This record gives sequence, structure tokens and C-alpha cells, in this order.
Amino acid sequence: MNISLVFPPFHLQSLYNLPPLGLISLATVLAEAGHRAVIRDLVLALRQGSLGMGKELYGEAARLILRDDPDLVGFSAQCTTFPAVVRIARLLKEQKPDLRIVAGGHNVSFLDVPALERFPWIDAVVRGEGEVTFRELAASFAAGNDPMEVTGVTWRRGPEIVRNPDRELIADLDTLPLPDYTLVPPLAHYRNACGIPRSIAILEVGRGCPHRCVYCSESVMWRRRTRTFSIPRLIREMEELHDRFGAECLVLAYDQFTADRRFVEEFCTRVIEARLNRVPWYCISRLDSLDRPLLDLMREAGCESMCYGIDSGSRRTLAFIGKEIDEGILYQRVRETTEAGMIPTLSFVIGFPEEEREDIDQTLFLALKAGVQGNSTPLVQLPTVLAGTELHRRYSDHLVREVDTYFSLGLEFDHGRRLTDDERLIDSDPFLFSSFYNLPCAGVPLAELDRIARWFPLILNSYPKSFILLSLALSRPPSGLFREILSRLEGEGWREDDPAAESAFLERFPRHAEGLMAGNAPWPHFAEVVTYETLALRAINHRSPDGAGQDTEDPRGKGRPVLQEDVTVSEFRRNLPAIIADLKSGIFRESYPPEPTLLIFYPSGERLEVMEINRFGKDFLLLCNGSATCEEIAATLYGEYGDAMDTGAFSKECTDALAVFTEMGIVRDGAAPAP
Repeated sequence: MNISLVFPPFHLQSLYNLPPLGLISLATVLAEAGHRAVIRDLVLALRQGSLGMGKELYGEAARLILRDDPDLVGFSAQCTTFPAVVRIARLLKEQKPDLRIVAGGHNVSFLDVPALERFPWIDAVVRGEGEVTFRELAASFAAGNDPMEVTGVTWRRGPEIVRNPDRELIADLDTLPLPDYTLVPPLAHYRNACGIPRSIAILEVGRGCPHRCVYCSESVMWRRRTRTFSIPRLIREMEELHDRFGAECLVLAYDQFTADRRFVEEFCTRVIEARLNRVPWYCISRLDSLDRPLLDLMREAGCESMCYGIDSGSRRTLAFIGKEIDEGILYQRVRETTEAGMIPTLSFVIGFPEEEREDIDQTLFLALKAGVQGNSTPLVQLPTVLAGTELHRRYSDHLVREVDTYFSLGLEFDHGRRLTDDERLIDSDPFLFSSFYNLPCAGVPLAELDRIARWFPLILNSYPKSFILLSLALSRPPSGLFREILSRLEGEGWREDDPAAESAFLERFPRHAEGLMAGNAPWPHFAEVVTYETLALRAINHRSPDGAGQDTEDPRGKGRPVLQEDVTVSEFRRNLPAIIADLKSGIFRESYPPEPTLLIFYPSGERLEVMEINRFGKDFLLLCNGSATCEEIAATLYGEYGDAMDTGAFSKECTDALAVFTEMGIVRDGAAPAP
């Protein structure tokens, strides 16, 4: 058979897209069975411009699919793209009535019967794991038979919807062939279309989850069982992805990757032995299964980032979710992860139906305390009601449409808005399109929760130390304090829809924070903490304007050191390193004695580094302005700092200091181009 496998259109500028591994795996299996399998990645087509935005998008998508002359079309139908699947499938059926149309994926696997009842142009749904089921279904269609004997399929027999028994999960995942990436465009095409620096591919490590979180369909999909590919198989696939297909970074797909310590240790050891640790990777991790030695091993094996699902700081909410979090372990793991050289993403969810404002504030305060640890990426979301979850079962009759959550974005094809017919379709059936709806929250309006989810991460990223001190000093819970800051900004004309809203928020926050603190006698170190975070933000976000600065060698500057443009040297009246250490340890003092401190703020890769220096170091760096050689700087400083040495020894001290600062990236030679 000619089979087209379709990755439906989706576009969100802030996200990059990867080759659709699920469809690649299906196509590989189908090709081995003798079918002609073609993958139509409409997400990439949108990025590349071969599929245009606008009201004709679905019609053009149908024409692209029909160019392959398919006998069978299979759609990957996830929650966000389900409306697009429904509408493209209808157009295909209208233009080619004898075409078989099948949908599969997490979302439609739990909506199989109502989806077929509602949309008669879809012929069948593949439930759950697709590789074996879809291959058998295609064989049945090719032979002209009904799929009566194909387990895991729900299908249409005239007016009747037939739901065949569930299929057993694949016992040995290694029996699946390696995904054939020749079935999609080269990884570099995805990289270039998304404007990202590296070619990225997904490495599926395993499937399943044993837990019972109310919002997650993963454990239900895999029947609360877990399975992994063997480590030799994973190493072979990593080698092929890197050496043959050009993957420069890997996303490890398996929520329970770190649940089995021995598995992680063996995986990392084999990666290092195979010298594949030159390929960086990202994973999802649990907090309680890690410690510093394992984190160090993962870093050595190439891990550069991981996601921790924290969810909530409220014990009541965690009980509702069905999850446990040890707050003490959280801060320790964040510190250990960053100290090991990796960047943790911390995921929080606010607005569950039973939550009161106190629960939300407990989560925000937990997020602030985690943010104080530094060098992490926060993610704050509202709960999404996914098909198959406990939330869907219990609350699908209580859904409302007020705000767009993380899993409802990506279909804005009409000048930043959804197509009118997509909106009508979503409005027509909350049960089928629940991910576009919201759960009313008992304690906080949805509009306020939405603003917190969109804007509070700026605080967590940039000013967590200042905000947590402000909250404690004023005895104001985080949500109310944040609401007041937004109100003050809006009073000055700040607007959320302004393209410069984020930079304006960060620029004005220090002034409003200090204004709120004004007149509060204790906490005299607060203003310096604000300054500390402002300087840190400037250092890590420093970018030279296009065309500005020196971009070619200048022989006139040779031998004349220059302080890098993104480095700041600053003096504080109090011991800021000690204050920051206290904050990271959860110690919040009302005051600190005067103790002058000199600090350097500088970026190192994607991380911020802050280093304490002495007064000689400060004066030396301030003289690194491109106008003097190291010898001339030494001569200038000798009178104040060299009285215990002869001039030669002091000059060597300055030369050694310059070498250290240069190696750290703090200083460059004046002849060298600016980075």
C-alpha cells in the first residue's frame, strides 16, 4: 500500500520542532513490511514556507498529502493538533472517498469511540502503542479485509463502531527496528528552519510510568508499566544518530530515566566508553533518585540539562495530584545539579480546581526558594485537562474557556489567531477538545493565574532573591505582591502585548521593588541584593548591538588588555556572597553589618559566574581599558600595591593576574575582536 503518515500543522515561534520520532518508527516498520511509507511533516513545511499560513492552510495541506497518491493516511493526533487532524481528514475524504484514514496518538487513544462517532470521515483509531497494531491494520486493509482480528484498533463497520480488545504491550522494545531517519529531511533542515544552533534528535530510552498523577496520561497509556530499550541498543542508536544523521544534541525521551540508578550508571558508563559523551543530551529526572556522584557521572556522560517536575509547594495540592515532594531535597538537588555544570528546568503547576490562594502562594514561594539557588529555568503552567486522565474523568463536565494554557497553543494560523472554523470546532465539544479548556480554580481567578504563569517566571529567572526578601519584609504573600507590581507597571503605561514588555518589566522592577520597601527600617541589605541581581542579569544578557564593537583584529591594541564588555566590577557595602549563601540555605536575616565586598560578574557559557576579588584586582581590571600594556598597568599600581616587592616581582604578579583573567574570559587582548 501507499501510506502517508502525517504530522499535522503546528506553529509556535518560541518552540523548535524535531523530526516526528513516532511517525519515523511507524514508517520504518511499514517499510520493512513492504509498504511505501511517506512522512508528511507539516510542522516543518510551515517553518520552511512550503505550506503557507492563513485560511487556506488545511486545503493546501490536503493537496500536499494527496500528491503522494496514498491508499491509507495515518495522522498523529495529539491534543493541540486534534482540530487540525479532524479538518484535514475531512478534506481528504471529500476529495478521495475511498481513502482509508486512521488516527493514533496519546489523545485520540482515549477518545476513540466518541471521535469516530463524531467524525464519520475517520475510519479507525489505533490505540496506544502503534508499531505492531498499525502494521497489522495496514496488512488487513491491503488484503481487503475488515480488521476484526487486529487488537488495539477501534474501527468503523458501516454505522457500527467496533472496539477490538486492547493489544498487549510490546514485551521487548529491542525487537523494534532502529528508526530510519532517511524517511524525513536531514536534521540540519530542522535546525535551519527553527534557527537553532544545533541539530537535535530524540532518543527514546523507554516507555511508561508507574505513578498516578491526576493530570498525566502517560501512566494510563502504558498501563502503569515501565520498559526500557537495552543499553547496547541505545548506544548503537546514539552512534547512528550522531555519525550517520548528524545529531549534535539528543533529547532522551523517558519520564522514568533516573528511576533505576543502576540503569543510569551503566548507560552513562557505556556512553563515556563509546566516546559519545561529546554529544550533549537532555533528560527528565526524579529528585529522589539522584545524588551528587550520579549527577557528576551524568555530566561526564554529556548531560547538560534536565527537567524536574516539582508541581506544587502545597501539601494539600500534592495529595490531590497524587505526588510527594521533599522540599529539602529539592533545594539540595538544584544546587547539586548546577554545581555539576547542568541547568535544571523546574516545572510548577498552579490552579488545580480545589486550590485556594494559600496553596498557590505556597507553590510560588517554593519556586522562589528554588530560584534563589540560581542557574535554573522555571516553567509555570496551568493544569491542562488531557483525555484519559483523572482530571478528565472527574471534571470534564466543569470546563470553561477563558485563557490559553501551554497545551492549547500552536494553531494560531490566522495572523496570530486561530482560524474561525477551528474555534467553532473546539467550542462545539469540550469533551473531545478538553485541552483547549480550563478548570475553574476555587481560590484564584483564571485570568490572574494566567498572568502569573506568563510573567512570574521573569521574577524566578531574574529577581528571586529580591522578591522573596520583599515578600518576607512586607509580610505579603507572593501572588498579592506580584499583582501589585503589575498594577504599578500598568499605571505607567506598561502593556502585556507590547513587544518590549519583557525588557520593560525587568528594567522597571528594581525601582518598584525598592519603592515598596521604602520606609521599612530593617532589611537594609535589600537594595544591594536588588543591585546584585540587576548586575547579574546584565552580565548574562549582555549582547553587543549589531555592527557595534570591534569585530576585526586591531594591531594598535596588541598587548593592551581590555575588560570584556559583558563583565562588571562592582563594590558593595555588605558581604553579598555571605548574604546569598544564607538565602540559598533558607536563612532570611533582617540585617547584616557593613562589610565592604568587591565582586566581578561575568558569563561563562550560558552560566553566570560571580567572583569575589580584592582591591588590587578591582583596580587592575579597571585599568584594562585598551590604553595601557600590562607593564604600564603594573607601573601605575606599584606605588599602592607593590611596596613589599621589587618592580620586577610586582610586574610578574600583574602578568600572572592578567593570564588568569584572560583564561577566565574576563579580559582579552586589545588586538583581538570582541566576542
